[in-house]
Amino acid sequence: QARTGSSRFPSKILKKINDLSLLEIHLKRIKESRQIDRLIVATTDKPQDNAIVKIAENENVDFFRGDENDVLDRYYNAAKNHNPEFVVRLTSDCTLVDPLLIDDLIVAAKKKDVDYYSNTLLDQFPDGQDIEIFKFHALEYAWKHAKLSSEREHVTPFIKNNSTFKGKNLFKSDNHNCEFNYNNTRMVVDYPQDFEVIKILIQTLGYNKNWIDYTNLYHSSKEIYSINEKIMRDEGYINSLKND
Repeated sequence: QARTGSSRFPSKILKKINDLSLLEIHLKRIKESRQIDRLIVATTDKPQDNAIVKIAENENVDFFRGDENDVLDRYYNAAKNHNPEFVVRLTSDCTLVDPLLIDDLIVAAKKKDVDYYSNTLLDQFPDGQDIEIFKFHALEYAWKHAKLSSEREHVTPFIKNNSTFKGKNLFKSDNHNCEFNYNNTRMVVDYPQDFEVIKILIQTLGYNKNWIDYTNLYHSSKEIYSINEKIMRDEGYINSLKND
């Protein structure tokens, strides 16, 4: 999902590093996945998001345009004509999401045969490596029954909150665990400071390394880590596990 209308950092995904926009880098990385059969940029029908459509076309990626705020509706309509078994949710503020990690989650979701699978039920991975996978029937059920604005805007709360991980039985769910807790690593782009971090990581290592390489570099220098450390402290998730 991608839009330019972010209130905290407008048009952030169009910001460039080494002549490539964050969205271009994001898409180039996702296209390295071997488990994704079809990649669709789910953007809005707002004129300002024409730039996103142009990037998708230049990257030979399909796109769908829908409601800006009802992202659940946007996802459902983007997916329904393709008859998928699973839908993978990736957000464009996660520029450096790892295609190998995406594939690991997809393989595990299929093997476990769950309705919802992610590495976000427990935040053990770096913020910015967020991957959610859900069966299309779960997406369709949520689309039909979710009523709260928070359930429509953020796509998966209805599914997660009615899943076995949350003590409910409507959807079978599980978390993709990490051997260590890396949730004191911030690779998501919500603010200009986050962009500066991503810029350093990419200018140092390039845009095709794995998430562990970026994480190690992030923590190798206080200069890098301190750029968005205050944001992490303000949001209260340094050295603690979040329950989403």
